[in-house]
Amino acid sequence: MDIVLFPDPRLRAKNAPVEVFDQELADLSRAMFEVMYRTSGVGLAAPQVGVNRRLLVYNPEGEPTQPEGEAVLCNPKILWKAKEQESEEEGCLSFPEVNAKVLRPLAVSIEAQDLGGKTFTLNLDGWESRIFLHEFDHLDGILFIDRFSPSDKSRVRPILRDLEADFKQTLADS
Repeated sequence: MDIVLFPDPRLRAKNAPVEVFDQELADLSRAMFEVMYRTSGVGLAAPQVGVNRRLLVYNPEGEPTQPEGEAVLCNPKILWKAKEQESEEEGCLSFPEVNAKVLRPLAVSIEAQDLGGKTFTLNLDGWESRIFLHEFDHLDGILFIDRFSPSDKSRVRPILRDLEADFKQTLADS
Protein backbone atom coordinates (compact mmCIF):
# COMPACT_ATOMS: atom_id res chain seq x y z
CA MET A 1 0.00 0.00 0.00
CA ASP A 2 1.35 3.39 -1.04
CA ILE A 3 0.30 7.02 -0.83
CA VAL A 4 -1.69 8.29 -3.81
CA LEU A 5 -0.12 11.52 -5.07
CA PHE A 6 -1.76 14.58 -6.61
CA PRO A 7 -3.31 14.78 -9.21
CA ASP A 8 -4.55 11.18 -9.03
CA PRO A 9 -8.34 11.38 -9.64
CA ARG A 10 -9.04 9.12 -6.64
CA LEU A 11 -8.21 12.12 -4.44
CA ARG A 12 -11.25 13.98 -5.85
CA ALA A 13 -13.58 10.99 -6.26
CA LYS A 14 -16.79 10.43 -4.34
CA ASN A 15 -16.20 8.23 -1.31
CA ALA A 16 -18.72 5.55 -0.40
CA PRO A 17 -19.80 4.99 3.19
CA VAL A 18 -18.30 2.13 5.13
CA GLU A 19 -21.08 -0.45 5.33
CA VAL A 20 -19.25 -3.66 6.25
CA PHE A 21 -17.46 -3.73 9.58
CA ASP A 22 -15.28 -6.82 9.36
CA GLN A 23 -11.70 -8.05 9.59
CA GLU A 24 -10.95 -6.65 6.13
CA LEU A 25 -11.83 -3.15 7.41
CA ALA A 26 -9.69 -3.65 10.52
CA ASP A 27 -6.80 -4.85 8.32
CA LEU A 28 -7.20 -1.82 6.04
CA SER A 29 -7.10 0.60 8.97
CA ARG A 30 -4.00 -1.13 10.40
CA ALA A 31 -2.30 -0.95 6.98
CA MET A 32 -3.20 2.74 6.77
CA PHE A 33 -1.55 3.39 10.15
CA GLU A 34 1.57 1.55 8.95
CA VAL A 35 1.74 3.69 5.79
CA MET A 36 1.08 6.85 7.81
CA TYR A 37 3.89 6.08 10.26
CA ARG A 38 6.28 5.01 7.48
CA THR A 39 5.75 8.36 5.73
CA SER A 40 5.97 10.43 8.96
CA GLY A 41 2.32 11.47 8.88
CA VAL A 42 -0.17 12.09 11.67
CA GLY A 43 -3.33 11.35 9.69
CA LEU A 44 -4.44 9.49 6.59
CA ALA A 45 -7.74 9.23 4.73
CA ALA A 46 -8.63 6.11 2.72
CA PRO A 47 -8.66 7.96 -0.65
CA GLN A 48 -4.97 8.74 -0.05
CA VAL A 49 -4.22 5.03 -0.38
CA GLY A 50 -6.57 4.60 -3.34
CA VAL A 51 -9.58 3.32 -1.37
CA ASN A 52 -12.62 5.51 -1.95
CA ARG A 53 -14.38 4.87 1.37
CA ARG A 54 -15.33 7.27 4.18
CA LEU A 55 -12.59 6.07 6.52
CA LEU A 56 -9.76 7.97 8.17
CA VAL A 57 -7.09 7.24 10.75
CA TYR A 58 -4.92 9.54 12.80
CA ASN A 59 -2.56 9.75 15.73
CA PRO A 60 -1.70 13.29 16.88
CA GLU A 61 1.63 12.00 18.21
CA GLY A 62 2.56 10.46 14.85
CA GLU A 63 4.41 7.70 16.71
CA PRO A 64 3.71 3.96 16.47
CA THR A 65 5.18 3.66 19.97
CA GLN A 66 2.19 5.68 21.26
CA PRO A 67 -0.80 3.66 19.99
CA GLU A 68 -3.05 5.13 22.71
CA GLY A 69 -3.35 8.20 20.44
CA GLU A 70 -4.66 6.21 17.49
CA ALA A 71 -8.16 6.93 16.21
CA VAL A 72 -10.09 5.13 13.47
CA LEU A 73 -13.16 6.96 12.22
CA CYS A 74 -15.67 5.38 9.85
CA ASN A 75 -18.33 7.58 8.23
CA PRO A 76 -17.47 10.67 10.30
CA LYS A 77 -19.87 13.63 10.40
CA ILE A 78 -19.28 17.10 11.78
CA LEU A 79 -21.92 18.05 14.34
CA TRP A 80 -20.49 21.45 15.27
CA LYS A 81 -17.56 23.71 14.37
CA ALA A 82 -16.18 26.51 16.52
CA LYS A 83 -16.58 30.01 15.10
CA GLU A 84 -13.04 30.83 16.22
CA GLN A 85 -10.47 29.91 13.58
CA GLU A 86 -6.71 29.76 13.37
CA SER A 87 -4.32 29.73 10.42
CA GLU A 88 -1.48 27.21 10.77
CA GLU A 89 1.03 25.55 8.48
CA GLU A 90 -0.11 22.24 7.00
CA GLY A 91 1.42 19.61 4.76
CA CYS A 92 -0.12 16.56 3.12
CA LEU A 93 1.29 13.13 2.33
CA SER A 94 -0.33 13.32 -1.13
CA PHE A 95 1.56 16.57 -1.84
CA PRO A 96 5.28 16.08 -1.14
CA GLU A 97 7.14 19.34 -0.51
CA VAL A 98 3.95 21.45 -0.41
CA ASN A 99 3.21 23.41 2.76
CA ALA A 100 1.13 26.50 3.47
CA LYS A 101 -1.09 28.05 6.10
CA VAL A 102 -4.68 26.82 6.20
CA LEU A 103 -7.47 28.50 8.16
CA ARG A 104 -9.50 26.00 10.21
CA PRO A 105 -11.91 26.06 13.17
CA LEU A 106 -10.20 25.66 16.55
CA ALA A 107 -12.61 22.92 17.67
CA VAL A 108 -15.17 20.48 16.30
CA SER A 109 -17.68 18.01 17.63
CA ILE A 110 -18.02 14.89 15.49
CA GLU A 111 -19.93 11.64 15.23
CA ALA A 112 -18.39 8.53 13.70
CA GLN A 113 -18.45 4.77 13.83
CA ASP A 114 -15.71 2.52 15.18
CA LEU A 115 -14.38 -0.64 13.53
CA GLY A 116 -17.33 -2.57 14.95
CA GLY A 117 -19.90 -0.13 13.55
CA LYS A 118 -20.73 1.40 16.94
CA THR A 119 -21.54 5.13 16.76
CA PHE A 120 -19.71 7.52 19.10
CA THR A 121 -19.07 11.24 19.45
CA LEU A 122 -15.83 13.14 20.01
CA ASN A 123 -15.04 16.73 20.87
CA LEU A 124 -11.72 17.72 19.32
CA ASP A 125 -9.73 20.89 19.66
CA GLY A 126 -6.37 22.35 18.69
CA TRP A 127 -3.97 20.06 16.83
CA GLU A 128 -6.33 17.07 16.93
CA SER A 129 -9.16 19.17 15.44
CA ARG A 130 -6.85 20.37 12.63
CA ILE A 131 -5.75 16.82 11.80
CA PHE A 132 -9.35 15.59 11.73
CA LEU A 133 -10.55 18.48 9.54
CA HIS A 134 -7.69 17.98 7.06
CA GLU A 135 -8.47 14.25 6.73
CA PHE A 136 -12.24 14.82 6.71
CA ASP A 137 -11.79 17.17 3.73
CA HIS A 138 -10.22 14.25 1.83
CA LEU A 139 -13.42 12.26 2.32
CA ASP A 140 -15.30 15.03 0.49
CA GLY A 141 -12.71 15.32 -2.29
CA ILE A 142 -11.43 18.63 -0.89
CA LEU A 143 -7.66 19.02 -0.93
CA PHE A 144 -5.74 21.35 1.35
CA ILE A 145 -4.52 23.31 -1.69
CA ASP A 146 -8.18 24.29 -2.23
CA ARG A 147 -7.94 26.24 1.04
CA PHE A 148 -4.66 28.06 0.24
CA SER A 149 -4.54 31.83 -0.13
CA PRO A 150 -4.13 33.09 -3.72
CA SER A 151 -0.47 33.93 -3.03
CA ASP A 152 0.24 30.44 -1.66
CA LYS A 153 -1.54 28.88 -4.66
CA SER A 154 0.77 30.85 -6.95
CA ARG A 155 3.83 29.93 -4.89
CA VAL A 156 3.17 26.16 -5.06
CA ARG A 157 1.98 26.10 -8.70
CA PRO A 158 5.42 24.97 -10.03
CA ILE A 159 5.47 22.04 -7.57
CA LEU A 160 1.94 21.05 -8.59
CA ARG A 161 2.93 21.17 -12.27
CA ASP A 162 5.85 18.83 -11.50
CA LEU A 163 3.48 16.42 -9.70
CA GLU A 164 1.11 16.54 -12.67
CA ALA A 165 3.97 15.81 -15.10
CA ASP A 166 5.16 12.89 -12.93
CA PHE A 167 1.61 11.50 -12.83
CA LYS A 168 1.25 11.71 -16.63
CA GLN A 169 4.61 10.01 -17.07
CA THR A 170 3.62 7.20 -14.68
CA LEU A 171 0.41 6.67 -16.67
CA ALA A 172 2.37 6.62 -19.94
CA ASP A 173 4.85 4.09 -18.51
CA SER A 174 2.14 1.70 -17.31
